[in-house]
Amino acid sequence: MRLLRPRRAGVDRALHRRLVRQAASLLLAYPDAGHAGRLDVAGQLVDHITGPEQDMLGTAVRALDEPDLLVLAQRYVETFDLRRRSTMYLTYWTAGDTRNRGAEMHAFASAYRAAGVEPPAHESPDHLPVVLEFAATVDPAAGEELLTRYRVALDVLHTSLHEAGSPYAQVVAAVCATLPPVTDRDEERARRLAQAGPPRESIGLQPFTLTVPPRRGVPES
Repeated sequence: MRLLRPRRAGVDRALHRRLVRQAASLLLAYPDAGHAGRLDVAGQLVDHITGPEQDMLGTAVRALDEPDLLVLAQRYVETFDLRRRSTMYLTYWTAGDTRNRGAEMHAFASAYRAAGVEPPAHESPDHLPVVLEFAATVDPAAGEELLTRYRVALDVLHTSLHEAGSPYAQVVAAVCATLPPVTDRDEERARRLAQAGPPRESIGLQPFTLTVPPRRGVPES
């Protein structure tokens, strides 16, 4: 079924943002047995996207069209699980291994419940693909607010992926393009965060920190 473009420009732009975020969510998912199917859907969504975001996501679709899932999975783990500065757990950027992370994660879960859905049972609510899926298919306004709140983290994540030569950098760049422009203050915060990294471990951690990445190894500095 082809998606129809609405006539009103404002609504059209809103649909465009949802399409970008849905495609990005699919492309940022762990490459398991469903990877080929997600890649095909993402490619179909890209056909309905315009502007620079179409080029960014299209480049990522082609780069991730790898038949060897073991190769893709290894690259994914090396990119997101073994490099602390490339984590997709958004609250880790602002709270790190500190007790403050629990409150921030609770805010994501509360936003989901307020929209009438439960947080995912097998993934952290602040995981970027989860947030993008929520923003695309459940509550665009609440999702936009969450993504904008962590815009600085997304910019730093993009920079880290770009410097590593990862095709996922194009995906995050497309997501950032759907958000309000950065301010001078945002750029300064991004610069400081890129230099310092996420906050370090603190005393008295709560059980929620068991979800802190990486999931499969020890992060590099």
